[in-house]
Amino acid sequence: MVIGIPHEKKGRFPVSESYFTYKSRPVVRSGKTIYYGSMAQPYVVMMNVTAETEENQVMTASEIKCYLMKTDKSLNPMEAITKTAVRPTLYEALELAAAWLKSTERSA
Repeated sequence: MVIGIPHEKKGRFPVSESYFTYKSRPVVRSGKTIYYGSMAQPYVVMMNVTAETEENQVMTASEIKCYLMKTDKSLNPMEAITKTAVRPTLYEALELAAAWLKSTERSA
């Protein structure tokens, strides 16, 4: 995973805050939920860790549910979800999320 500090680019997210990033998009974790992308954009990906395994005394995600969601606050959460998928690793989940967000940029 590429980790860095975001730059202000097309108003995607403020410079004063720093986030972990993957492919130039912020990655934010709250418990077992991970958000990928900026809420200032039309879409974000929410990922929920639904299963974990222990490897070398470290808990590792073994199942992650991914949801492509519209960031429109007027929608209820069920209406906001446009795609779903399950991936076995965080890397695969982030790769899918990056592809989903890239495709939404092309269609916009």
